[in-house]
Amino acid sequence: MQVVKHMVNKLFLTLLFLSLILAGYGYWTLSSNDDSIILGASLPLSGINKELGSEVAIGANVWFNYVNNNGGIKGKAIRFITYDDKYEPQNTAHNLEKLLTEDKVFALFGFTGTPTIKKVFPTITSAKIPMVASYTGAAFLRQSDAYTIINFRTSYQDEIETLIEHLHLNRGLRRFAIFYQNDVYGEEGYIATANALKKHSLLLVGEGTYKRNTLSIRHALHEIQSSNPEAIIIVGAYKPSAHFIEVARQKGLDDVIFCPISFVNADALVVELDYKTKNILFSQTVPSYDPASSDVAREYTTLLHRYFPNYPPSFASFETFLAAKTFTKALEKVNGRLTKNKLLDILHSKEKIDLGGVEAEFNPTNMHPHAYLYIYENGFKPIHERAY
Repeated sequence: MQVVKHMVNKLFLTLLFLSLILAGYGYWTLSSNDDSIILGASLPLSGINKELGSEVAIGANVWFNYVNNNGGIKGKAIRFITYDDKYEPQNTAHNLEKLLTEDKVFALFGFTGTPTIKKVFPTITSAKIPMVASYTGAAFLRQSDAYTIINFRTSYQDEIETLIEHLHLNRGLRRFAIFYQNDVYGEEGYIATANALKKHSLLLVGEGTYKRNTLSIRHALHEIQSSNPEAIIIVGAYKPSAHFIEVARQKGLDDVIFCPISFVNADALVVELDYKTKNILFSQTVPSYDPASSDVAREYTTLLHRYFPNYPPSFASFETFLAAKTFTKALEKVNGRLTKNKLLDILHSKEKIDLGGVEAEFNPTNMHPHAYLYIYENGFKPIHERAY
């Protein structure tokens, strides 16, 4: 049965790949339609990671709603289509086919998740369609020579380097372990951690994995606890990560520093832990969304309350708000007819822009190359920042 399933999946992707090769030139030069600029995303809107996917979609829609209510982009409204993939790669493949062949999107925006994007990455690059501001720090998106791949956030490598550098140089910690998801996302985090430790002549002292979309963390905890770590890098989703922290504390790991990276979803993790955030050091790829911290943070919180009054601010929605604002600034700079390759040329231009007290750059590797560290004490407090 597994062999047949694998053959069917492979045939599906092959046929989709061939159809997009035939249409490739059209996708490269095609302009937006006459009335709107259609963007699309596949992301988890249900299942164990639904909070993250919802926040990504909300952050983008806050800005796109504001743009549309103020005349759009040169008279064109932005239409942002989102499909739920439940954080399962095969669902992402079907969603991508629908976005490209039925919805005929102008660009992909806000795709979420390393394993899900990895599954469809060959199809996306062959289609030559812009893929902008994916919510992942995966290395394969930053090492690709595909002209169509545009990243907003910095990489997992940079995030984890910032964590380890701070804890080792400023706190004197030497014994690091890692708890990670047993897939390509977790592997990215594992490799990034090993590479970051190597720069300081350190090695991992322990590791443990869990299966994606489960809460099966006890074997991983047993393996990690036996290594007597001082800090644990966490590369997972927020629910299993919260469960891991809770059980680890019950087992006596009270003094360990837990270090969840940005994809874990800090805001959801804090709620899941009932605000018990002692000894947690959060890594993020955007500055504070406290409205007192910058003009754009104040703009974000004001517009979020206007368009989505029942949703609190979060790092994930703030990131996609910033990414959406950067993206529309690029759209506004296109002269004449809006086409994909004109947009991509601007997104590769290395021009710096001010989003309102937060700087970005039109750069395919990352448009905001910063990593930030926070603690949570009645709100997130920034304690360290590094630019890359």
